[in-house]
Amino acid sequence: MDQLTTYGIALVPVIIGLAELLKRFGLPNRLVPLAAMAMGLFFSFFYLAPGEPKRAILMGMVLGLSAVGLFSGTKNTILNR
Repeated sequence: MDQLTTYGIALVPVIIGLAELLKRFGLPNRLVPLAAMAMGLFFSFFYLAPGEPKRAILMGMVLGLSAVGLFSGTKNTILNR
């Protein structure tokens, strides 16, 4: 899991940025978490853990859920001042 701490943490803001970009191109808000999970799985399968499907699924879910949680937490903090 050392790759997740080294490279995966940096992927969370990348996933958030890509999800925001998809929203600006017309992706409905309700599909953004699903897109973030898909991007997390994509990055983990092809970048963080190629050839290790169990590890890639776990890491991808962590990346996607972290991105959604960070985005949601930041949005709620800013909007609920």
